[in-house]
Amino acid sequence: PTARPPTQHVRSAKMKADSSSDGRRHGTHRTDSTIFPSRKVRGSFKVCSRSAIFDPDDFSEPILKVCFNTILCIICILTLNTRYISFLTKQDQTAMIAANLQSRLARSSFDKNCFQSVAEMPHMECAVEMVMPLVCNPGHVCITDESLYFQPLNGYPEQVIQIQLHRVRRIYKRRHGLRPLGLEVFCTENDFCSDIYLKFYNTADRDEIYYYIASFLENHMMEHTAESYMLQWQRGHLSNYQYLLHLNNLADRSCNDLSQYPIFPWVIADYTSAQLDMTNAATFRDLSKPVGALNKERLDRLLARYRGMPEPRFLYGSHYSSPGYVLFYLVRVAPEHMLCLQNGRYDHADRMFNSICDTWKNCLEGATDFKELIPEFYGDDCSFLENKRSLGLGRRQNGSLVGDVVLPAWASDTRDFLQKHKTALESQYVSENLHEWIDLVFGFKQRGSEAVAAHNVFHPLTYEGGIDCDSIEDPDQRIAMLTQILEFGQTPKQLFTIPHPQRITPRFHNITRSPSSNSPVTSQSEDSSFEDLTEESRKLAWANMGNLKPLSSHKIHKDNVKFLHCGVVLSFLYHSAVSIFIPDSTLKMFSKELKDFQRSMSFSNMALSSCLMLENGKTVVCSSWDNNVYFYSIPYGRRQDTLMGHDDAVSEMCWFDDRLYTASWDSTVKVKTSTLISHEFMSVHKRSQFQLLAELEHDAGVNTIGLNPAGTLLASGCKDGTVTIWDTSSYGTLQQVHCHTGTIHHMAFSPDSRHVLSVGADSCMKVLDVQTGMVISSVKAEEEQRCFCWDGNSVLCGGQSGDLLLWDLLSNTVTQRIPAHSGAVTALWMSELCSTVITGGEDRQIILWKLQS
Repeated sequence: PTARPPTQHVRSAKMKADSSSDGRRHGTHRTDSTIFPSRKVRGSFKVCSRSAIFDPDDFSEPILKVCFNTILCIICILTLNTRYISFLTKQDQTAMIAANLQSRLARSSFDKNCFQSVAEMPHMECAVEMVMPLVCNPGHVCITDESLYFQPLNGYPEQVIQIQLHRVRRIYKRRHGLRPLGLEVFCTENDFCSDIYLKFYNTADRDEIYYYIASFLENHMMEHTAESYMLQWQRGHLSNYQYLLHLNNLADRSCNDLSQYPIFPWVIADYTSAQLDMTNAATFRDLSKPVGALNKERLDRLLARYRGMPEPRFLYGSHYSSPGYVLFYLVRVAPEHMLCLQNGRYDHADRMFNSICDTWKNCLEGATDFKELIPEFYGDDCSFLENKRSLGLGRRQNGSLVGDVVLPAWASDTRDFLQKHKTALESQYVSENLHEWIDLVFGFKQRGSEAVAAHNVFHPLTYEGGIDCDSIEDPDQRIAMLTQILEFGQTPKQLFTIPHPQRITPRFHNITRSPSSNSPVTSQSEDSSFEDLTEESRKLAWANMGNLKPLSSHKIHKDNVKFLHCGVVLSFLYHSAVSIFIPDSTLKMFSKELKDFQRSMSFSNMALSSCLMLENGKTVVCSSWDNNVYFYSIPYGRRQDTLMGHDDAVSEMCWFDDRLYTASWDSTVKVKTSTLISHEFMSVHKRSQFQLLAELEHDAGVNTIGLNPAGTLLASGCKDGTVTIWDTSSYGTLQQVHCHTGTIHHMAFSPDSRHVLSVGADSCMKVLDVQTGMVISSVKAEEEQRCFCWDGNSVLCGGQSGDLLLWDLLSNTVTQRIPAHSGAVTALWMSELCSTVITGGEDRQIILWKLQS
């Protein structure tokens, strides 16, 4: 026998249940013409494990199902088979069905006459099952150089299903029954219902088809990771709803598999008020706790039982997502699934999904009810809340019939309820706290000691890797274990092993403008308004960064340009100067306005490594491989001071608020404070007095450092690929992450200080979340990058080929390639408003660029 979807299995059951006045269902003895018509009806007769089914060709006719345990007499030709099957145990029946199925699959193959084109070249074919809610339909899959085909044995839902490969947008490897056997194919970007979900009989076949499709689609689609989606969500490019859908997809949740249906959180805790106040935190559920821990009294009882339980212990005896819970919500739109799951009967009327408020109350107080929600609660289709089919779902103890779901007082109708529910999911409170719920369901609090501390421990069989069904030799035990796994509920695949970063939420300003021009206007201060304008200018500039045009180029060095800095010099003589530092130990200045070389200064017989200009615009500070730091006075045109402080080359420097940060290959970063150099233009020069504030130890030579815009955080990158983030108030370590496999060339904070971007000798660009230390984006470039500027979303970097590359980190793609130097780009500087860019390279040139509007 072959399986068919539950819709077809229970169609007659529904029709008879709805039309029966006495409430009887299929399987009872009826002899009227409604069940056994006198006329002849063509159809197919199927003998299954526990019943015989007549499926008429005319869909208007009911399906007839007769259970074996109700048969009094039987036609001779069926006696042996049906009586034999009826005496078998459930495990023996399942084993017999599996043996018959494998025998039929082995005797058949994919019909290649179904190809859409005679020119198609088949790559491979194998036996599979198409996964649908509550049923797996066996057949054969065949993949060609153009299409993916599935041919079911029973010809349902079609004789053959074809998916053209160029239409595929996403593919996911799935685990089915906690085993890596599934493959799901999507031809859309955002829909959570796939085009086909296949379960293979061995992992090797699944992987071969997966990689064949992936290689074919290399230029048509991009495989996203949880980290890449996280970065998009953090930056506001994905809504909370979209992000949760993507996480469910990556964690093997599928609407085709009711045992692994997508999970969404309860976010509202107030279902009794007449008005929903989304400015009040009490309106929302505590997202840092699982449902089972929201009620302290119930949690205390569960903890008492947990402490007295032998290993393996678990806190909750039921799960937050299972087929029964999913169908509890969807019974009004998928009654056939509920009937199939419950042997042709609906649940007791008082246990049905009758009221939003009552369901939430039971999740808070029920001894075994810890369920979360499903995506439909945040969608646009409200039919799952309405009994549009007038289904006979039973009568409650209070005498009322089960009809539409009773809504909270604050919802006028089902559409209003969904709209407010969606608004709550995207609210500022949920956006700021959703990462904590993600930690529980998909993240580091899912298992282990963190799960115990968060009261988030479920039965061991619900976790991936909890048991290996293939290692169980007894077939009866293996079938029983697999059945328990599929029906009890499964925890999603763990996506994150460290805390999930918080979303970057917009800062709301209380700006109210009166309609009357004479009325006072309440707004931000002028400084804040100016900052807002500046930020808008930067965003506009980065949106047009691909329009960089070279203004002029100048070859003024005998070696490659390594570092440069641009600043406005307060001398009428030198105008605006670019200070350029190269390995020949010479500081050279070049006027942008006069387009002329101005002066050079030699400090040491060893190479200079970095430079910066102090805020007074009169002093240039440069570091050298001779372990020293030099101060150069622009007005006087001479070296002003020398600071000795490291045991190896000084690699890079930063200056903020009278503090000098110096990084060295001696594995330290030193922080020194100074009294500012004299601000008077022509006064007698004074030496700076430096005092050591801190010495930050590292395990390897420090190659680069960077400060966030506020000067509160310092990031250091080492030769061993380690990034360390320091708190500049206490000089304590906040995060330490091994990001790269080689030397880190350059690193910088995003403008909002949430992320650090680093580039290294391994040709990788890594985005590190400051709060959690998680690498949330990793891009493998085709060439090594040595320098960059970025705004948090886009990166303008200099490549080894000499081109300027504009990267979109949200999609991990190069959006623009701008030819620049004939050798590698080794230095890059950008003005504050992003309108001017200056680059230096191994071709011994500097190029001035202007952003065209």
